[in-house]
Amino acid sequence: MNEKQIDSLLEKVRAELQQIDHVDQDEREFLLDLEQDIHALLDRTGATPSILDRFQRAVEKFEIKYPTLTTLLSEVSTILSNAGI
Repeated sequence: MNEKQIDSLLEKVRAELQQIDHVDQDEREFLLDLEQDIHALLDRTGATPSILDRFQRAVEKFEIKYPTLTTLLSEVSTILSNAGI
């Protein structure tokens, strides 16, 4: 997968995050952290190991409540893992 495809997938995740509305404070903070991670990845300002961990935790945390988001996050996690991030 090339950078344009990865950016496209990250933009889809960002758009899906914007669609989420009914969350508690803990979930909102978690989603804001995800948004910052995605921004860092898109800007190529860096990716830390915590990004992959946070994406994987998000998949577990939101898998039933937000299936589209978790599918996208799972794809991103796999790509980042395969890229060695």
